[in-house]
Amino acid sequence: MKPKLWALPLLALIALRAHAAVFEFAGTAFDRGNALYREHHRVDGACIQGIFAPRDHNVNYFKQEGDATFATKQLTYLDTPFRPEVLFHQPLFGERLQITYPKEQSLSIAWQPPSGHEKAFSVEADPALVVDSGFDHFVRANWERIVAGESITFRFLAPTRGDHYGFVLEPANSDQIDADVTIQIRPTSVLLRLLVDPILLGYRADGALTDYFGLTNVRRDEDANHVAHIRYQVVRLPGCELTP
Repeated sequence: MKPKLWALPLLALIALRAHAAVFEFAGTAFDRGNALYREHHRVDGACIQGIFAPRDHNVNYFKQEGDATFATKQLTYLDTPFRPEVLFHQPLFGERLQITYPKEQSLSIAWQPPSGHEKAFSVEADPALVVDSGFDHFVRANWERIVAGESITFRFLAPTRGDHYGFVLEPANSDQIDADVTIQIRPTSVLLRLLVDPILLGYRADGALTDYFGLTNVRRDEDANHVAHIRYQVVRLPGCELTP
């Protein structure tokens, strides 16, 4: 079907204001000063009205001693940058995690743990739900409120539990992170706070992530994941703003 004539100027305007862009950054994970592994992130997207919008995000994980990957992650941002489709593969432990959205307002999780049978979950998608690396875009989308010192509540997906929980994003002070903006993500439930430590995040003034301190998705062994301080550096900026 051909577009209506009255819509053509708007379509042309969008085409003029949007162009392909790439955002790259790399990080090294440390545990008490000892380097554990490296990450390289490439986010392909577009600059739309001067703001970067992600489309495809690829992550490669490397051991310190070589260039061979030991894990990979692919994220695809569809209707919102807060809830990407996810495919995470960690062959060393035989682990595979996939998150898809087969229906509106719901998501499907397929998780092959290091041992045992594959587990499958169907989860209702709350409008305030944030998934995986969507937290990074959630922070930037709320940048003005964050730098003003506001606290923001949301739901965060725990894919291996097949559920999501209430969390709050709030300003923080930490002698472990030296960043222009430091914030933390913590559960809102008192009971969950006893079980889950806050995640500390550091950002540059332009909205680029500099630090992540907390539980990672990289396995230490079959029973537990690494808790690490990941320090990031920008490799390439997209040529437009990261924050509104």
